[in-house]
Amino acid sequence: MADIHHSYERWLKEADQSLQAELRGMDGAAREDAFYRDLAFGTGGLRGVIGAGTNRMNIHTVRKASQGLADYVIKHFTAQDRRIAVSYDSRILSDEFARAAAGVFAANGIQALVYPQLMPTPCLSYAVRALRCAAGIMVTASHNPAKYNGYKVYGADGCQITTEAAAEILNEIGKLDVFSDIQAMDFEAGLREGSIAWIPDAVYDGFVAEVKRQSLLGGADVDKNVAIVYSPLNGTGLRPVLRTLRESGYTHVTVVKEQEQPDGHFPTCPYPNPEIREAMQLGLEYAARLNADLLLATDPDCDRCGIAVRTPAGEYQLLTGNETGMLLLDYVCSRRAALGIMPENPVLVKTIVTTDMAERIAAQYGVDTVNVLTGFKFIGETIGRLEAAGHPERYIFGFEESYGYLSGTYVRDKDAVNAAFLICEMFAWHRQRGISLLDRLNQLYDQYGYCLNTLHSYEFEGAAGFDKMQRIMASFRSGVTSIGGRRVEKLLDYAPGLDGLPPSDVLKFRLAGGASCVVRPSGTEPKLKIYISVSAPDRDAAAREEKLISDDLARSMA
Repeated sequence: MADIHHSYERWLKEADQSLQAELRGMDGAAREDAFYRDLAFGTGGLRGVIGAGTNRMNIHTVRKASQGLADYVIKHFTAQDRRIAVSYDSRILSDEFARAAAGVFAANGIQALVYPQLMPTPCLSYAVRALRCAAGIMVTASHNPAKYNGYKVYGADGCQITTEAAAEILNEIGKLDVFSDIQAMDFEAGLREGSIAWIPDAVYDGFVAEVKRQSLLGGADVDKNVAIVYSPLNGTGLRPVLRTLRESGYTHVTVVKEQEQPDGHFPTCPYPNPEIREAMQLGLEYAARLNADLLLATDPDCDRCGIAVRTPAGEYQLLTGNETGMLLLDYVCSRRAALGIMPENPVLVKTIVTTDMAERIAAQYGVDTVNVLTGFKFIGETIGRLEAAGHPERYIFGFEESYGYLSGTYVRDKDAVNAAFLICEMFAWHRQRGISLLDRLNQLYDQYGYCLNTLHSYEFEGAAGFDKMQRIMASFRSGVTSIGGRRVEKLLDYAPGLDGLPPSDVLKFRLAGGASCVVRPSGTEPKLKIYISVSAPDRDAAAREEKLISDDLARSMA
């Protein structure tokens, strides 16, 4: 508590004026939560609640992280290669944090290349490689509620930084005093002297061109007059998604007006995540009113894409990330095979929590599956390894159950612009042949067997919650013999590293009867996440078995 008191008093004296009112209004509990630790810098960078304190997203914690990244870049890159790309989304203070970070880079002799307006995460990944940068940052908290912001860090390969790089940057950050060790420059002064520069429009144009290059129609004629409802969920997707669809011939697009313009308060969508039905609700209402064929929604930094399709009864069914991923995988494989552009030794890359059914689809087309840890950066790293081996063309698709997809190698992160474009193309292709996406999904289940995959999240806020998560993970490691009445056949503990993957605090239980569950703490939120997979003859049977497993696990969280 002494450290908390000392930190609090120091921030009262030295923190930016914009934080003073909040600091003075803190009671004891608020002070403890704001100062009990430094905001964690993990493999995804920073993410936390916006506010004053060492455990908050504010201009000082952003500058400190930026100084640590600058020190890392200076150690690893020659002067002529020291460039960092910067992008930001629609969240509260994202533009201010981006400018603050750029000012730190510039003051350290590193040129900051900044998008002149908010841009999606995949555009940042693209800019890092297109501009030959040493690193990149994306100011975003992805799909979190409005009170959050964050700071994703990318390496020179356009991937989110590796575990090793994150540890080294964290070490650099740990050496710094949040007030006295930070070099910073005024943003406008940096622009005038050239140490800060705007990313040219040609980079954005190049990104859109690469997305459109992912088309697999091969000149085939399809009716693109698909009635589409689209929501950017008040984020960054509006311009790139609409431009890509329009230039590709999909012009019958209606945007959800209330969620059209960037707005970090997300007034109609408290949790702007297309995985959550509430986030899709306005879009569903628009689709029903307009009798639309297809609903698309992208999250605030436009790296995740959710969809809904019209049923024969005229209602709208949301598809899960696994279902959309399987449909896209099947489309990519079938079209590549038909066009004669399937590479030798093609590869699908997916995360260990993504449906195992994808492996069966891939195998049918002669495609190998590479399983990686949770996080799309591991898919990006796999693309990089294929590229280093001289065969990037082997990568044909990658996806994760949390609505992330990528069909090309032009970026190294999930891309909802690519996903929205490819989903519309896939929809039009199947419709031309009298098949709906639901028809095709059911065909896949008939061919490969039904598999139900669910995700359950449990929140543990604050210092007490953090400790409780650690205790729960320890208890799972201490000898669980059955879950939901099913015997644990095998426990895979990825903490020491397993199957050639880097160490990660992840447990996977293989259960008797063709089921499994994965337990892991979120790397970006105060949550434990549990992924359950159940194979069964049909959906109802799978749902019954899943409930037994999930109820048992929920009791373990109490």
